[in-house]
Amino acid sequence: MKKVVYGLVILLAVIHQDVWWWDNSELVFGFMPVGLFYHSLYSCMAAGVWAMAVKWAWPSDIEQWAESGDETGGEQ
Repeated sequence: MKKVVYGLVILLAVIHQDVWWWDNSELVFGFMPVGLFYHSLYSCMAAGVWAMAVKWAWPSDIEQWAESGDETGGEQ
């Protein structure tokens, strides 16, 4: 599942460069520029990917080390 999350992060980085909306003057819902609407959807997608990253790609070994109180980090 980590690979899926990493892939989605890369996809989000690529689609964030939304050059295709720069010259579009359409309005969504009659008041919102299409570029702004795109970025609002993009923000929701980024939040979802971040939630997936926390659930499936979080480095749990670091969290276990922090909760153990071991200040040496396991190294002697």
